[in-house]
Amino acid sequence: MPTMTVGVLLVTHGKLGHHLLETMQDMIGPPPLSVDVLEVRRVQATDVLLLQGRRMIERLDSGAGVLLLTDAYGSTPSNIASRLSEAPNTELVAGINLPMLVKIFNYPQLDLAAMCRAAVEGGQRGVAICTPPSPVPKLEPKS
Repeated sequence: MPTMTVGVLLVTHGKLGHHLLETMQDMIGPPPLSVDVLEVRRVQATDVLLLQGRRMIERLDSGAGVLLLTDAYGSTPSNIASRLSEAPNTELVAGINLPMLVKIFNYPQLDLAAMCRAAVEGGQRGVAICTPPSPVPKLEPKS
């Protein structure tokens, strides 16, 4: 009997989700979890996107649930993902980034709640201020 794993659905502006997945695959190889991308564009009807998203969730859910990842909180994709997350056995995290994907795809055995926490942790740890160190002040010779 195959092990049930969490499915992952990226709900993003345009092709952002595909680009992130492709980059992640270049880094760590094929995803060890079922994954799909719902591309959201301004010209699409919300009802059509919701229907597509619901079908994707059904296909991705092997019984362990589906983690929804979206990009900018409060945006149209985020609002669609929020409505999709009303489905049973789903969790939603906003602010998708590459470190978040690398984290969750490196731990495919996690259950839905733990994967949700791992996504947030990986995403947050991947955001940092990268200021170069201040130069050491020159000491003036004593006179």
